[in-house]
Amino acid sequence: MAHGTMGEDKFERFLELHTQGLGRNAICREMGLAASVVSRTAEHLGVTFDRSRIEAATAARLADLAERRSILAEQLTSDAERLRKKLWEPTVVYAFGGAQNVYTSEPVDEPPPADKRSLMSTAGIAIDKSIKLAPADVGSGGADEAKSMLGKLAQGISAIVNEDAEEPGGGDA
Repeated sequence: MAHGTMGEDKFERFLELHTQGLGRNAICREMGLAASVVSRTAEHLGVTFDRSRIEAATAARLADLAERRSILAEQLTSDAERLRKKLWEPTVVYAFGGAQNVYTSEPVDEPPPADKRSLMSTAGIAIDKSIKLAPADVGSGGADEAKSMLGKLAQGISAIVNEDAEEPGGGDA
């Protein structure tokens, strides 16, 4: 039998694999068939594939990735904090110079301006990446609270209108 077709003699094996809970791609691999052939055969035989397991696995993978991004964002924030702290700590300034390319070093109370700029830039990059990995929820609660308040207000107005309509005279006073 060709890779792209399936004879009736293979229907029993197909149904057996389907009953075992194998998905379309697993049946493709097991029987050496193209996905389109497996899909057409399933339709012909009146069976469907349970996608809930696939959806659950995908949701689990996405949750794992979100957790990993959250951890990385936390680490980047810690990196930025450590870099910022170095702005004000004593350090050693060094250089190579002269005809003999001599190494010299000198302790200083805090890094020179160029080094501070580099530390701030690097800390800023760490913060930006952290925010992209795990955005701050600034203001989202306020918007949700406003929507909830407006929804409750609309329900209250609707209830008052309905009460007036039910009173004798229909509220036409």
